[in-house]
Formats: sequence, structure tokens, C-alpha cells
Amino acid sequence: MTRSGTHYGPLPEHLADVQLPDDAGAPVLVYFHGGGLESGDKADASGLVERLVPAGVGVVSAAYRLYPEARFPDFVEDAATCVAWVRHTWPDRPLLVGGSSAGAYLAMMMCFDERWLAAAGADVADVVGWVFDAGQPTTHFNVLRERGLDPRRVVVDEASPLYHVGTRGELAPVLLVLASEDVAGRLEQTNVLLATLRELGLAERVRVEVMEGYQHSAYLGEPEGLSRFADLALELVRRSVAAAT
Repeated sequence: MTRSGTHYGPLPEHLADVQLPDDAGAPVLVYFHGGGLESGDKADASGLVERLVPAGVGVVSAAYRLYPEARFPDFVEDAATCVAWVRHTWPDRPLLVGGSSAGAYLAMMMCFDERWLAAAGADVADVVGWVFDAGQPTTHFNVLRERGLDPRRVVVDEASPLYHVGTRGELAPVLLVLASEDVAGRLEQTNVLLATLRELGLAERVRVEVMEGYQHSAYLGEPEGLSRFADLALELVRRSVAAAT
């Protein structure tokens, strides 16, 4: 099944590209693009789609509201609406959620703060696995800019995934990918997230992969790096589905 520009919600920005294998029980990954919450497109996941769908994994690549029109938490609400739509539309398919950069920030917000999916009519426990590619675990820099703050600051509050770690007692399998030459502070902030997960006993099913020699998410634009990332995502899907059965 292939659908382009399918509406997952009532707003004009609520669009998704859907590619699903014929197997009605095949897993589906809901994926959110990067771009700092101010740019990017659902088509940015096309390379990942080309590698995962032939391997038996469906992909729903979703758009969401962006700055400057959007305000926090518009984009988080959009992401949760999309995940809930996928869950209710294909209830028999194992559900995974992920994203790159800003999209990973959205995925982390939904993972660690169960209220977002609950408000959209879904349950975080329905998600069997998560893919976080170079996401910001602290309050997103453009959320800080919206508040009139220096976007270089490191803030942990209600708008940061890290703030909510530990509010749930269980965590589905996670793949956490970032670049060895990632943006300033991203490695350090990710290490704080990992240390917090370990301290709370939630890191057992978290796999961390550092893509050596790459800058922020640059591996997605290069064949060898994209292939490596897709292999990691596929392994996470298989590990997650196995753990859920």
C-alpha cells in the first residue's frame, strides 16, 4: 500500500506519506523529519523508506506544524495525533515511532511523557520500539528562542524529554543514534540522558550508536551512512517486535 499526502488529522499540515508491505501484520514505523522545528519535509525520509519497506517494515513519514507559525506544543500535539491515527488505522501492526533531529525530539517527548499520546487517544504502551536520531533531550533550541531566550542555553523543564525520564516505570527498546561530530553539546546532553536512564534502571534495552566521522545527521545524506542507519533501524524493529511477542 502506498499513499501520498494522506491526512492524519484536521489541519492542512496534518499530512503523511504511507508505504506499507502487503503483509497485514508487518510492523510500521512512524517517522518525523528533522529541520529544527522550522523546516524539513516528510519526503526527507525517502531514503529510509527505500531500505525498510523492501525488508518488510512499513513507514509512515509525517509532516507537522513548524515555526514561525507554530508554537510549543503544536508540533508535539501533531506528532501524537499522527501516532494515534496510525495506531487506530492499522491496529494489528506492531507500532514503532522515531525521527531525526527535531523529529527525534518529538519522538522523545512522546516516549518519556505519556500524556501526549494519551491526549491524542493512544497509549505509549502501544509503541513497541523507538528510534531517536540525533534528537535534543533538553528543551529544544527553537522553543527557547520562542521564549526570547538564548537558544544556546541548556534548559531542562516541561518542554524537554529529559525532564520526564522516570515518570514511567518501563521503556520499550530504543535505538539512539548520533554523530561523532554532532552539534555543540549534543553528545554531552545525550550522555546526561543515558546516565539518567541508567540511574533509573531504564537503560537495559537502549542501544547507542555513534556514527564516526559524521556531522549532525549527515549520514542520512550519504549512501554508506544511510545504509548503516537503516540497518540499525531494522535491527531495532526486529528486536522490538520480538520483545513484544
